[in-house]
Amino acid sequence: MPKVRVTTEMAGQDEIERNAANVTRRLHSKGVRVLDSDSAEDLANILEGVEGFEEAVRVSGGDLMMDEPPPGKPAQPDDPRFVLPARGEDEAAARYVERLATATGAVVNRDE
Repeated sequence: MPKVRVTTEMAGQDEIERNAANVTRRLHSKGVRVLDSDSAEDLANILEGVEGFEEAVRVSGGDLMMDEPPPGKPAQPDDPRFVLPARGEDEAAARYVERLATATGAVVNRDE
């Protein structure tokens, strides 16, 4: 039976893939579309943008449980700014992250 050598590079790639799968699950649980073309770095950037948006909503007095609709249901937020922007069907990760930053800015700047 041949011995299989696991290189550091292979082990690192396995960890990246596990982390990407975990981030994908987290994004799906928040209702965020993930594309097959998204890299691990794209996923990390999207998650960071989503978490930044959610934090801005919390700091501004929003209730994420009330402002985010269940999957397939229309949003009925206290404030429309508190609804996480939906990602377009073929929207590039970088573009979606930009839109998240804009939406986060709208939440933050309204409170200043």
